[in-house]
Amino acid sequence: MHILLGVLAGLAVLVVLVTIHELGHALAALKNGVTVEEFAIGFPPTVWSKKLKNGVDFKINALPLGGYVKLQGEHDSASEPGDYGSASFWAKTQILFAGVFFNFVFACLLMTILAWTGLPQVLPNQFRLANDGKIVHSPVQVDKVLDDGPAKRAGLKADDQLLKINQQQIDSPDQLRQITKRLAGQEVTVEYRRLSDKQTVAQTKVKLNDHQTAEKSGYIGLLPFQEAKLYAGWSAPIVGVGTVVQMMGETLKGVGQVFVNFFGGLVQKLSFDQTTRQHADQKIAQAGQSVAGPVGLLGVIFPALIGGEITKFVLFVALISLTLAVMNALPIPALDGGRWLVTALFRGLKKPLTKDLEEQIHGTGMLILLALTLLITVGDIFKLF
Repeated sequence: MHILLGVLAGLAVLVVLVTIHELGHALAALKNGVTVEEFAIGFPPTVWSKKLKNGVDFKINALPLGGYVKLQGEHDSASEPGDYGSASFWAKTQILFAGVFFNFVFACLLMTILAWTGLPQVLPNQFRLANDGKIVHSPVQVDKVLDDGPAKRAGLKADDQLLKINQQQIDSPDQLRQITKRLAGQEVTVEYRRLSDKQTVAQTKVKLNDHQTAEKSGYIGLLPFQEAKLYAGWSAPIVGVGTVVQMMGETLKGVGQVFVNFFGGLVQKLSFDQTTRQHADQKIAQAGQSVAGPVGLLGVIFPALIGGEITKFVLFVALISLTLAVMNALPIPALDGGRWLVTALFRGLKKPLTKDLEEQIHGTGMLILLALTLLITVGDIFKLF
């Protein structure tokens, strides 16, 4: 039942974000006098449809895999009144990037809500205003218990909150490391709270590793983590926008690094030097580990929803909306940024962009994107096992 709920929620998130994106295109088109023939949530077959007063054929389709908007005369060479092709270059720019803008604004809205209710700190030096708001740290928790370590032998489990060691309060992972290092080799009393057992507070004896053994699995044999959340006041909208802009920069850097690793690795694979080819394999593997497709995204959404972590769920939705904006803005044929770039190039060269040529360019781009999506999806599935 939980898995089914996660699947439905994940699909709902993707449909909502794509619908918001397509709504941006539709509204910008109507604003600039371009006829919107069809606006659909999901993909055919059609379940329900209605002709709106503005002439748009609004449809709800059976396959919840996104949505689309159909404009009259979508090719750049179209010239009839109401055609997308007959609109000015500035109007086309607005239409193409309106979807990106809507996803960006939606991410800012979600981040603003989180800034009021508790925005997780996921970046070093994450954006905030020093004169407003406060950062609240959660208790130190167990992220992972290492095999054959002191913590596992003592019965500690993942997600346990570590409260005290020998009556000394634990306020941070760094403090935990300092205490266990100082008490290396000794038996200590660990007080913890088990969230999976009605938040019961209990104690257990742990025989810490000595300095020599600690080199392999640490002094206590676990990986700790601690969440920090920012609670903003009047600055929440500023924090929301600032955080999205900061994360957009990180996303662009990440995308750039993926391209550098992937294409740089492919070039190095041509080298006659074995060491260089091995380094190329590592780069290509890093590129594969850094990207996620639909399965990977749903794999992130499922645990947050099933675990009841609404804050993380909203944060993931905001990040996916931002990622959708960034990826669509890239100058890749078939994407919004690529369509704009092709239009701009032919306009600059003062050459006609025929319907056949435009379809060839963006059709090729779409095939490449579909192939990459398939490869990434297969990689996501293998990561699950």
